[in-house]
Parts: sequence; structure tokens; C-alpha cells
Amino acid sequence: MSTVTGDSTAQSAPAFAGRRWLLPSALIHALDPDAGPQGRRPRRTARDWLVDFSCFFLAIVVGLLAADSMTPQNTPPTLLVVDQCLGALSCAAVWLRRRWPVGLAIAMIPVGFVSNTAGGAGLVAFFTLAVHRPFRYVAWIGGVSLALVPLFFWLRPEPELPYLVAVAFTVLFSVCVVGWGLLVRSKRQLMFSLRDRARRAETEAVLRAEQAQRLAREAIAREMHDVLAHRLTLLSVHAGALEFRPDAPREEVARAAGVIRESAHEALQDLREIIGVLRAGEADDTGRPQPTLAAVDALVAESREAGSEVTLDLRVADPAAVPASAGRTAYRIAQEGLTNARKHAPGAEVTVSVTGAPGEGLTVHIRNPAPEGDVPHVPGSGQGLIGLTERATLAGGRLEHGERADGGFEVRAWLPWGRPSGE
Repeated sequence: MSTVTGDSTAQSAPAFAGRRWLLPSALIHALDPDAGPQGRRPRRTARDWLVDFSCFFLAIVVGLLAADSMTPQNTPPTLLVVDQCLGALSCAAVWLRRRWPVGLAIAMIPVGFVSNTAGGAGLVAFFTLAVHRPFRYVAWIGGVSLALVPLFFWLRPEPELPYLVAVAFTVLFSVCVVGWGLLVRSKRQLMFSLRDRARRAETEAVLRAEQAQRLAREAIAREMHDVLAHRLTLLSVHAGALEFRPDAPREEVARAAGVIRESAHEALQDLREIIGVLRAGEADDTGRPQPTLAAVDALVAESREAGSEVTLDLRVADPAAVPASAGRTAYRIAQEGLTNARKHAPGAEVTVSVTGAPGEGLTVHIRNPAPEGDVPHVPGSGQGLIGLTERATLAGGRLEHGERADGGFEVRAWLPWGRPSGE
């Protein structure tokens, strides 16, 4: 999984390689916060410098046009000097628009009301505010600025334009500039949304891959337990019998040694298959077929050969007609029940009952009486029945297990078996 995560990180790191200068630094920083220095403002790109110079020169041009329209006849000399000084300072303040967009826009309200030459800088400030801040800032600050436009032209009328035309033109031009800024902001927000969706999709893909691996590992672990526990229990039981009965007859020792050899061989074969699945990443179709309900007879015969007393009551008309999933689950339940009986009740008679029909389901019942005398401890994880309960639930059935009133133990499971589609 680290490989998957590393690949996604490596792919997203050079997202703007080769074209960073075409994008605003604020956009790059928002989309890739780790690209720039930590705790510092992002460095301006070539595009930022070009836009800042353009805004600066635009503010100067608009200020010069406004200064050209002012004469000693319509503007007092003192106010003319103050107007031009404030206009020059406003044009210089344009370079601060990225750092303090809200403060600059607020400061331009009184400055723009006093200075006619600061109009260009005011438009740049409101455009920057619309790009970098939410709409509520634009609504309040822009609304106050537009409300002062009629009063401004009432106190300082434009000599070449009627009052209403000057007011309407200024309001319309200001609204267009602010709308342009809102459009730029909406496009950036769309890019942020698309990048967030892409990142969420990558994260979900990684989580799905991790979940798939976890489920695959759990399935392999259940299969390993079901397959190997049966074989290894035979080894443990017969090895324990040889250990506690060193004076057993030669024929019995030979039979136990044969069971041990055969069980070890089968366990080795099963282990090779499981390791092959782990290496290949998928099931090997060329391996041995998965057991079904029809293989329960062979399972019981194997337990009888190992010395267990097993009674099989198989009341299914055609075991081969049982669905593969239900048959395989029933086989594993019977295998685990026989394994647990050998470990915890050696020598006790085990009864395995399998009944069912299409439309009624498949019932598996395994029971054994209480063992006689002390039972030697056989190591185990105790997770077999838990895994079988989960397996039966995943198959759409249920499994119950517990001690009986006489001290024995029983396992009862029900698995779905639907009718054929033609009926």
C-alpha cells in the first residue's frame, strides 16, 4: 500500500511543473500548499508580476486622465495639489493589493471621495477584493463606495458630462469591474473544487485498495485456518497418542505414523496452494478444486481412518446440485466441527447431520457428547467458530454453537438454497 500512496504523491507533486509562471501564486499555493516555503506568503510568479505592473499602469493612466479633466476653474488649487498627491500615493499602494485586499479597499473609499485621480487605484482595489475575498466583503465595501458616487459628482461635477450620465457611467463601470473580479474568483473556486474532487477520488481509491487487500487477507486467513487446522489436528492427536503410549502395538504405531505422514503431505500441499495464491495475487484455476457438499463423505471417511467415531446422516437427494457457495461453506463447517471434536472431545462419537432441499435451505448439525476423563490440551487460536460464523453470514445464512445440557457441544448452521430458476 505504501507503493500506491507513493505513486499518487509522486504524480501530484509535479502538477504545475513547466507552467507555474502561467498561474497566479495564490492559486498554486491553494492547490499545492507544500510547494512553497512553510509559514510564508507564496512567491509571485511571472504572471503575478505582469498583472501587477498592468494594474499599476492602469491606475496611473486613469489617474492622468482624471487629472487632465481638473482645472483651476472647477477645482481649487489647494484641493488640486491634495488630489494629485493622494492619487500618486494610491497608485503606489496598488502594489499592496495582494497582501491587504480588504484594508486597501476600505482605505480607497475616503481617498476616492476626496481624490479624483485615485479612481483608477480604487477600481483595481475593488477588483482585487472581489478576486481574493468572499462576496460579503464585496457587498458591504462596494455598496458603500457606490452609494457615495452620486454625492461625489454632486460636490464635484464633471464639466463635460451631465450629472446623471456621469453617475450612471461610473456605477456601471464599477459594477463591471467587480463582476469581472467575481468571475475570476468563481473560476478559481471551480479549480479548487475539481482538485478537491480529484484528491478525494485518489484517497477513496487508496482506501478501496486497502479494503480489498484487507478482505483478501481475511479470506486467505480463513481459508488457511479451515484447510490446515483439520490436517494439523490429525498430526497433533496422533503424535500425542504415540507420546503417551510408547508401548502400543506395532500395527497401531504404524497406522498412526501413516496418518501423520499422509496428513503432513496433505497439509504441505494445501500450504503450497495458499502460498501460490499469495504470490500470484489471484486464485490458481489449475490447482485442486474447492470442496463441495459431495466431499463430506470423504471427509468423514478420513476422520474414521484417523480413529474418530463419526456418524454421518446425509439426507440430501443430490449433493452435487447444492450451490457451490453453500456446499463449500457446509463442508468447511463439518470440517471445523470434526476438528474441534478431535481436539476437545477425543474418543467421543461425533454425529454429522446434513439435511435440506431447494427452497428450504441447507441445515448442518454437528454434535458430540462430553468427553470421558481429562482431555490433554491441544493448542489452538479459538478463532475457527468465529470465522465460520462470519462465513455463514456472508453466505446469507446463520450459525449457532454452544454447550449442550449433557456437557456436550453442538454446532448448528443454516445456509440458503434457492429453487432453480426454471421452477
